[in-house]
Amino acid sequence: MDTPIITPSNCQQIITVLLQSMKDAPNVAEKACGALYFLAQGFEDVGPSSPLTPFFQEIVQSLLTVTHREDANESRLRTAAYETLNEVVRCSTDETIPMVLQLVPVIMMELHQTLEEQKLSSDEREKQNELQGLLCGCLQVIIQKLGASDATRYPFMQYTDQIMNLFLRVFASRSATVHEEAMLAIGALAYATGVVGDICRALEEKVLPWCDGIMTQLLKDLSSNQLHRSVKPPIFSCFGDISLAIGENFEKYLMYAMPMLQSAAELSSHTSGADDEMIEYTNLLRNGILEAYSGIFQGFKNSPKTQLLIPYAPHILQFLDLMYMEKDMDEVVMKTAIGVLGDLADTLGSNAGSLIQQSLSSKDFLNECLSSDDHMIKESAEWAKLAISRAISV
Repeated sequence: MDTPIITPSNCQQIITVLLQSMKDAPNVAEKACGALYFLAQGFEDVGPSSPLTPFFQEIVQSLLTVTHREDANESRLRTAAYETLNEVVRCSTDETIPMVLQLVPVIMMELHQTLEEQKLSSDEREKQNELQGLLCGCLQVIIQKLGASDATRYPFMQYTDQIMNLFLRVFASRSATVHEEAMLAIGALAYATGVVGDICRALEEKVLPWCDGIMTQLLKDLSSNQLHRSVKPPIFSCFGDISLAIGENFEKYLMYAMPMLQSAAELSSHTSGADDEMIEYTNLLRNGILEAYSGIFQGFKNSPKTQLLIPYAPHILQFLDLMYMEKDMDEVVMKTAIGVLGDLADTLGSNAGSLIQQSLSSKDFLNECLSSDDHMIKESAEWAKLAISRAISV
């Protein structure tokens, strides 16, 4: 067996040198952040204890100090420091969870400060938007880490009120910006949407008190002409996360969310003659729409209110059929699409039996997925086949 190059005995020296190098010129400090990033990644699966644990606090503090350097805009230094901080948190062990929890108010305060800054030049606003994106990304990693188990989720919940208010402010400030600035704000908004999804998964039905605010803002963003198209897929996905979290309580949003999904689905169904970039975006959009449908069906499963979804079934099946006929779905979309077919059959059962039987998706598309080389697609298709046969046989 090869002797590891980095051992507990030399780990301290390596970290000391890297942390010292972070105080050097921006190009050197950026390289030191990069080295630390890969060092953290190397210890990702070491078990309950990591050689980095004794230095966790010092590493985090040093990285935060780097983000505040006057010259942090040079050599991508600030971005490198946040990316490394994210990786250190992501790869950390349970021993350091209390310290990860302490990071929450620190990053929240920094995000709050960016939202307080007014009267900025366009150059300053660009930097502010970039920083908001980095801070939202950092919070996202922390939330994913703390939301992974009940033991860590519970102490994190003391912050959810403030975090939700912060993210609603990120959404609101973004939708008010003029077009050029909205373009620059893509990062922060897409990250914030992803974080809302993570919070929904972490809190489940406890997220209910904030849902009116979140849904109002998401629907408002989708209606805005200033919103860059690349933010739409994660917003649609977020609908699915919210529905999964609050179940049949999503009922009051159906009349707003479903028409939005329907018009987006229609737009994404006709791609003939589109270039590669457009096809790539269309697949992202379709996947976001499908993730929303999947979350909504799963959220209503076993609820007496499932019949509320029946009027939407013909359109959803038609959307699946059109995508199948277009023949330009990537594998991610194929897997999500066949999953939605299964979710529809599973949730609506015999109520949608005859509709399903009439659709192309339940035959040709299903068969194509069943014979796929991709085991994830095949697995989803086998489950969908079972759900369809149950829906039809009743």
